[in-house]
Amino acid sequence: MNKKALVVIDIQNDITKHYRDIIDTINAAIDWAMDLGMTVIYIKHNNLSPGTRTFKPNTKGAELASELKVVSNHIFVKTKANALTSGDFSEYIRENGIDEFYITGADATACVKSTCFNMAKAGYTVHVISDCVTSYDLKKMPEMLSYYADKGCEVKTLAEYMESN
Repeated sequence: MNKKALVVIDIQNDITKHYRDIIDTINAAIDWAMDLGMTVIYIKHNNLSPGTRTFKPNTKGAELASELKVVSNHIFVKTKANALTSGDFSEYIRENGIDEFYITGADATACVKSTCFNMAKAGYTVHVISDCVTSYDLKKMPEMLSYYADKGCEVKTLAEYMESN
C-alpha cells in the first residue's frame, strides 16, 4: 500500500499575494488528510540571496502563515524551488516510504511547479489539489494546471479528491 502525504509548500508570511484566497481550502485539505491518516508536511522557503527582502531565514516573513493550520512537526526548509532539494525532506520521505503526494501551496509558477515536476520525474505519484494552489500571477494558473497534467500529475479540486476517498 502506498504511503501518502499532503505537502503544503511555502505558505509563509512573505507570500503576500493571493494565499489568503486559498488558506481556508488548504486548511480543509489538512483536515481531510488527517482524517485519512495521511502525513501532513510543511515546506518553508528560505532565501539566501544577498540583499533579499523576503523569506530571509529567522524572520517573521519566513514563518508559516498564522492562519495556516499546523498539525505536525514535519516542517522542512528548502533554499531552492524544488522541495526535494531539502535533504531533510528527501530523507524523511525515503525513510518513511512515502511515495504518493497531494500538493498544495505557492507559487504555482515556481516552487510548486519545480516540486511537482521533479517528484513526477523521480517516479512518485503526484496529485495537485487545484484549488489549494495559487500564484503571484493568477492569469497563469490555467497554464500551470495544464503543465502539471502534462508532466504526469493528476489535477483535481479538493472536493473531487474528497469524493473519491
